[in-house]
Amino acid sequence: MTGALFEISFFLAAPFWLLMILAPNWRPTARIAASPLTVLPVLALYLVMAVPVFPELWDAVRSPDLDTFRDLMALANGAGAIWAQVIAWDLLLGQWMFLEGRRLGISPLVMGLLLVLTILLSPFGLLLFLTLRAARKPRTRPGNPVPDRVAGATPA
Repeated sequence: MTGALFEISFFLAAPFWLLMILAPNWRPTARIAASPLTVLPVLALYLVMAVPVFPELWDAVRSPDLDTFRDLMALANGAGAIWAQVIAWDLLLGQWMFLEGRRLGISPLVMGLLLVLTILLSPFGLLLFLTLRAARKPRTRPGNPVPDRVAGATPA
């Protein structure tokens, strides 16, 4: 059962990643990416896997050391819960990167590559994105000195 939940956790996040990578200019993509609710199904799986190993999980976070964390990861539900947590946080990170990329006017192709890297190795994707972000200025609409929150957004 835990193995199936482990696999399902990524597939629950995959549609949102696919929207940001393959349909970045589709109007609903930005609205969906702006919602933190996208991670709720993955967090539900996290809870299903974390509750049975909560004492071990609590020990690992209450007094972190390598051996305690290793003990947690040796449990199928422990490893599954940590994996679901990583999937959820990576998705939130990817959504933020996607929205920031739009705000800054970064090419959807470049953002797509950064998002794929973030799916696979999120620290590397984030570092490259932050480097690119530092070199960019926010895109503004003509006559509006304030950058759009989401590029293409209509004024309130």
